[in-house]
Amino acid sequence: MRQVKIEPLTHEAFAPFGQFYTMTDPQGYALCGELHRFFPDRLVADSNHRVGYSPILVTKPEKMIVSTVEYHTTTWEIIMPLNDDMILHVAPASAGTPVTHLTKAFLVPKNTLIKINAAIWHLAPLPASAEQLSAMIILPECTYANDCTVVDLQADEQFEIVL
Repeated sequence: MRQVKIEPLTHEAFAPFGQFYTMTDPQGYALCGELHRFFPDRLVADSNHRVGYSPILVTKPEKMIVSTVEYHTTTWEIIMPLNDDMILHVAPASAGTPVTHLTKAFLVPKNTLIKINAAIWHLAPLPASAEQLSAMIILPECTYANDCTVVDLQADEQFEIVL
């Protein structure tokens, strides 16, 4: 089985798949008041629909073997790990045919807001060390019902995420 090594999250490495911003260590220009510093528009996403904010709980598997992937044809997805760092696997857009041989896996620090571009292959984030990851998923309302293609991988397309 093919192994995908987890790599550190950098803007350069993640750029083909989306963007991210660490919410607990904001950088750059801020709008300041007596008691606050506001860092506007660090990550943006367009939507013609209402946006849903949904919790997800993911149990840490014994082995991180990925046998299913998904993509959203026209919709971005934003994820923020809340209680642990998370492992996120992504592969380039490929017109509906999985390209798991091009998969990358990233270690996303807790409280980092990460935006996955439309059509990028992915699935649920995985906990880095906690027994259960708690994360927030942000998607236009009902994307999971209206713009979500889930593909079960053939045995030769499956992969294991490793350190």
